[in-house]
Amino acid sequence: MRSLTYSRQLARQAVLLLTVTYLTGCASPAPVTPTTRCAQVNYPVYDPAEPVNRGVFAFNRVVDNYALAPVARGYRYLPDFFQQGVHNFASNFSEPKVFINDLLQGNPRRSVNTLGRFAVNTTVGVVGLFDVSDRLGIPRHTADFGQTFGVWGMGNGPIVELPLLGTSNSRDAAGKVLSFLVAPLGDSDTVQTLGTISLVGGTIDTRASLLPLTDSLQKLPDYYSALRNVVAENRATFVREGKEGATSPGLNSCANSASDDF
Repeated sequence: MRSLTYSRQLARQAVLLLTVTYLTGCASPAPVTPTTRCAQVNYPVYDPAEPVNRGVFAFNRVVDNYALAPVARGYRYLPDFFQQGVHNFASNFSEPKVFINDLLQGNPRRSVNTLGRFAVNTTVGVVGLFDVSDRLGIPRHTADFGQTFGVWGMGNGPIVELPLLGTSNSRDAAGKVLSFLVAPLGDSDTVQTLGTISLVGGTIDTRASLLPLTDSLQKLPDYYSALRNVVAENRATFVREGKEGATSPGLNSCANSASDDF
């Protein structure tokens, strides 16, 4: 009976993940413009299943246009302090997975940075609603399993357009699956509730931050290839940051340097 209950909980979480996380695959530390070029970043695009990917992309676009994007646009009209609180909470809840990836990447400086941020913001920052760490001079960086695989030397692999999860490559898609299975904070009812709030709120907050980028890309002749190439470029920059061990990606990331263009 306990096994059946756990299976049902896992199934519900899977459905929720697929329902609310479209386009988070193209979300990374900062959006970039289609014309941005990073001289030292190689981002080859290998898309052998492009016809199939375009079909899935068309479905994803309908879901986004009629569901997620309208919610994200409405979210942007909420008070700034509310949006910032949602962003801070979701970012803080993801810190344990960032910490795990920092360790897997063999970067003690980044792992200590992440652990310190999580401890301070969870306590003094009221479960992460307030980003106290930034004021203390402890900058935030992000890391995920796709980045870790890249730091280990794993290639991008072919482009994969995932239903409801957006544009990715095979390496990062595997990282998403692994991230879904890893639960560093346990699986208690409280953690599951907080995780659901973080997932929903973080997804809407991320989609809202990407609206200027996607609105610009949709004006181009081929939205699919434009978004695919931007995602590939941004992920290549993200992997490079992991290899460099940057604790302040905004200081040396060409992705971040372009974020003000939108």
